[in-house]
Amino acid sequence: MRKELKLKNQVGELERVNTFVAEICEELHLDAELQMNLNLVMEEMVSNVIFYAYPQGATADIELLAESDGKELTFVLSDQGVAFDPTQKEDADVDVNPADRELGGMGIYIVKNIMNQVTYQRLKGKNLLTMKKSI
Repeated sequence: MRKELKLKNQVGELERVNTFVAEICEELHLDAELQMNLNLVMEEMVSNVIFYAYPQGATADIELLAESDGKELTFVLSDQGVAFDPTQKEDADVDVNPADRELGGMGIYIVKNIMNQVTYQRLKGKNLLTMKKSI
């Protein structure tokens, strides 16, 4: 299975991301809990690109590729925004009271804990975030 979704860096596109994930989960017969977790991961990472990769007001493309061999599901999120490697971000301290914690960082922590593997590359001016999940 291989599917691709092209998006604009606009918040309204997140609904299309949810539909994309739902279609993949249905095709691969994945359970509701895994679908919910994958939705959370994709929504978090795509929204990070929407809010932080480009200057405010700039319109740009985002691509989300999904592939599966039946044993593993791989998502590759790509954009041409500011270089940013979320895998290098220090994990949020989950022992700190949420009211005392700095804003940000929890989404990447969640992604790293849901997915089996998360890797980043910067190739030819593109951010490529690869996220793999055993299914």
